Parts: sequence; C-alpha cells; structure tokens
Amino acid sequence: MNLAEAGRVAITAIGANRLRSALTVLGVVIGVMSVVLLVAVGTGARNEVTAGVEDLGSNLLLVVPGSFDFGQAPTLSKFSLDDVERVRRELGGAVSVSGNLASGETVRAGSVSAFASVLGVTAEFDSVVNREVGRGEFLSESDVATGRRVAVLGSSAAEALFPATDPIGKTVTIAGLRFRVVGVLDELGAALGVDRDSQVLMPITAAQRLFGTRRVDTIFVKAGSAADLDAVSQRLQGVLAERLDPEEFSVLSQQEILGVAGQILDTLTLVLAAIAGISLLVGGIGVSNIMLVSVQERTREIGLRKALGARTRDITSQFLVEAIVLCGVGGLIGIGVGVGLAAVATTFTPLPAAVTGWSVGLAFGVSVGVGVLFGTFPARRAGRLDPVVALRYE
Repeated sequence: MNLAEAGRVAITAIGANRLRSALTVLGVVIGVMSVVLLVAVGTGARNEVTAGVEDLGSNLLLVVPGSFDFGQAPTLSKFSLDDVERVRRELGGAVSVSGNLASGETVRAGSVSAFASVLGVTAEFDSVVNREVGRGEFLSESDVATGRRVAVLGSSAAEALFPATDPIGKTVTIAGLRFRVVGVLDELGAALGVDRDSQVLMPITAAQRLFGTRRVDTIFVKAGSAADLDAVSQRLQGVLAERLDPEEFSVLSQQEILGVAGQILDTLTLVLAAIAGISLLVGGIGVSNIMLVSVQERTREIGLRKALGARTRDITSQFLVEAIVLCGVGGLIGIGVGVGLAAVATTFTPLPAAVTGWSVGLAFGVSVGVGVLFGTFPARRAGRLDPVVALRYE
C-alpha cells in the first residue's frame, strides 16, 4: 500500500465516524490554538517593551538603584538632587541630565478624579526622554528651583480630568495640594495594557515636598550620540562612585535594558508555550485513545486485509496516516482560530498579540508530531495482529 492509498483509506475511515473524529480533532484544535495565541501574546509583549525602550533613544543612559538583574529585588534609591547636579556639572554640556521621582496618586479636578502616575521631574526631562508638549509649555528651571506647584498632564489624564475642556490654567488637587496646569503632553499610547499618557508631571522639588522625601528614583543621561555612550557611561560611574558604593547603582544603556527585559519576556513566552503545550499533550492522548478504540473496532477488517496479502507495515502505515491526518486537520483549524483570536485581542483589548511565522510553523509541526507520537503505538498494535485471531474476533 503506497502513501496515497493509505491516505485515501484513512480519510474514508475518518469520514465513517464523523462525530468521534470531530471530538478527537477538537482536542488538537484547542492545543494548537493555545500555542499560537499564547506565543503571540508573549511576542506582542516583547515588541511593545522593545518599542517603548527604543522610543527613549539609543543615546540614553539610565541610572537606577541597586543591581538591574533578572530576578533581582527592587532597591531603595539613595540618589538625591545633589547627585543629579553633580553629574550635570562634571559631565558638562556634552550631555543632558534629568531625574525623576515617581508615585501613583489620585488626582482630582473639581468633582472628577482619576488615578495617575505622578512624576516629579527636572526641567530637562521632556528633551532627555523625547516627550513633546502638545499644548501650553513644559516645566521651567525656575519652577524646579522654587518648587512651584505647577503640573503638566499626559493626554489621557487631561481628557479624564477635563473632558471637552482646555485644562491650561485650570487646577488639579493631589494629596490635598493644588497645582496649576501649564501644559499637556502629546499622546504616547499604551504598552502592555498600561496607559503611558495617564501621567501628571510636576517639579521634582514640589514632588519631594508632597511625598515627604529627598530621594530621586532614576537619573537620565542623554549623550550626544550613541557612539559616545561607553565614554559617558564610564565617566558617569566615576562621578557617582565618589559618593555611592558601586553596588548601590547601575548604569544601563538601551541594549542592556532590552537584554534584561528580553530575559523576562522570553521566560514569560516559554511559560505560556508550556501551558499551551499541556493542552496539546492532552489532545494527543485523546488521539491515541481514539485510535486504540478504532483498532479494536476494526479488528476483523485488519484480519481480512492481512488474509488478502496486506503486510504488517501496510496496516501500520494506514493507522499512522489516519492519526496524522486527524492531528494535521486539527492543527490547521487551531492555527486559524489562534490567529483570529490574536487579531481580536489586539483590536478589542489592551492585550498585545503578534503572530509570527515561526510560531505558526512550530504549532503545525508539533500537531503533526503529536499525530506521529501518539499514533505510533495504536498503529503498531494494529499491524501486529494475527490474521487468524483477527478474523475470529467478534
């Protein structure tokens, strides 16, 4: 029996038991769909993080407290505004320097309230991290020097607090203190379901008073070009090491941030794929079970085929092809459903999902592999049946 004949017989057998075949295929469909969808979510998350970091610019260095390693617990910052000024002074005009202090707070405007990320920043923050002001103006040096209670709103925060109203000149209340709105930032968009435009920026000195602290959470240093990063990084570490222990801070470039973030997201994608793989494994067990039932039901047919000259390998290939066809069809349907759900998730939810060619190919290859793996034992069992015993089977 050649492969084409085995395929024809397999399709005929599958068609003879449509309901059972459909239920068997369903398990494979769910498994493959899960693989495609969950890998797409992991890939989409990686793409969004990469885009967000790249938006900061390839010539930006971040100074964060402690060690920035995968699995490392957060470290309380020991930076201060004096450190920001020291870096600015020592590195000179070849770089731009900014610092920030972050917190999440409820912001009120009259009877309207919204939860937002409140950032205390220096006057250079917008140019250092590439944020554009859409309306009004950004914070000035005098605002920071005097700790003036003024604020710049992200586009989402402005829309939530002042719907259909120009917020410039209006006031918002944060932790019982009133701040006058002087500007609104251009829209940045969401990443991983987090609205990056739901922000309120104020002078870092005003934020320190508001939160009762003198710390700075992060220092941003923008070099003249990406080629200058290594030299600037070495000088930056030397300046900070004059006051801080080298273990109390890390200087990170864009590539280093992406490397650590990539480790986290690769692990996330692997975990999601493993979870989906369990579904596919369950589907494969279902295929094996149904094929064993099929062998038992068709024992006399197998005996008749052998009596007419069919070889062991002919019977084995017939049942193996049947298992592969079941899993292959399930794989194709699962891919279609997974791609469709990924498109729905991207369009109607904040969940990022990016389907890649390799994940589709892997899902289909695995579905066929499941057919081979879980179809081999039933097929070998069918091929080894004694024709005399099989013909007597009731």
